[in-house]
Amino acid sequence: MAVAGSDDQKAAFRRAVNKVHAQVYSTPESPVSYHAFDPELQLWVAACLYKGGVDVYRTFVGEMDDEEADHHYRAGMAMGTTLQVPPQMWPPDRAAFDRYWRQSLDRVHIDDVVRDYLYPIVALRIRGIALPGPLRRLSEGIALLITTGFLPQRFRDEMRLPWDATKQRRFDALMAVLRTVNRLMPRFVREFPFNLMLWDLDRRMRRGRPLV
Repeated sequence: MAVAGSDDQKAAFRRAVNKVHAQVYSTPESPVSYHAFDPELQLWVAACLYKGGVDVYRTFVGEMDDEEADHHYRAGMAMGTTLQVPPQMWPPDRAAFDRYWRQSLDRVHIDDVVRDYLYPIVALRIRGIALPGPLRRLSEGIALLITTGFLPQRFRDEMRLPWDATKQRRFDALMAVLRTVNRLMPRFVREFPFNLMLWDLDRRMRRGRPLV
């Protein structure tokens, strides 16, 4: 939304997200202090989204030349500045971003509570849907392979997700198949679900319905 949306869509989505973020903050009983409007936390989220997008593009499309990479980087800034990240906080170029990324990775720590919360998401377990045993193991195995394959090693270690050369080969083989299938698909299918999300956002804006 922040990258591909129109100015009107971005403004509407910013207002909607701000309403939700206003409810996300620590209390005196919280083990750490936080607030969803914290620009440093938003910068980290935006950086993860940008980095993930680059990794996916590299996997399914290929390496970008410098001009294209710089264009994607400038566009990626909107994922932070659409909310509360001031433009001057976004690293000025890709080299500065790489330094910020490495330094931030060194600070990543995931405790047992957060790990237990995240693991079902990583394994693509959908609440309320109980798949038969063999199908569940297959689904979770594929989800874990894909998610773990894209994660930096620091996240794998903190999430205690095992990774080795065999898993890397399986990941590479699966990505090669998906890359071929992706290239054969028509553009509107390749752009799913983001094209659907923008259409749904317009529909909600016209009808005055909540956006988030």
